[in-house]
Amino acid sequence: MNIEHLEPEGLHLNPAFTQVVAVQGPAKLLFVGGQNAVDASGAIVGDNLGVQTEQALKNVLTALAAGGATQGNVVKLNVHVVQGAPVSQAFAAAQAVWGRHPTAITVLVVAGLANPRFLVEVDAVAAV
Repeated sequence: MNIEHLEPEGLHLNPAFTQVVAVQGPAKLLFVGGQNAVDASGAIVGDNLGVQTEQALKNVLTALAAGGATQGNVVKLNVHVVQGAPVSQAFAAAQAVWGRHPTAITVLVVAGLANPRFLVEVDAVAAV
């Protein structure tokens, strides 16, 4: 299996994400459901977007590991951020936890999530 990161001419080159990710060859696909800032006991971690993003991404990494993957296998991330939360906090936390593993990404600002204390939700698709 080959994962190729494409940066087409005519689209903005951003070091934080990849515009297109192509997967070729036989692969197992992992679909990680939306992860929030919840620890293993079910308790919500943090009351700001930075801390919650860090926990949500750590949860994504844990889920990926269960499927035999790492963030290097992720071909798509969707990040839902609650309206009014400072997105710069999420970006800083993502760089700290995720590292230099660009992928295709969509960031959506939403009115709310399943629990009013949640500020972020992250889901992922990976190819192994």
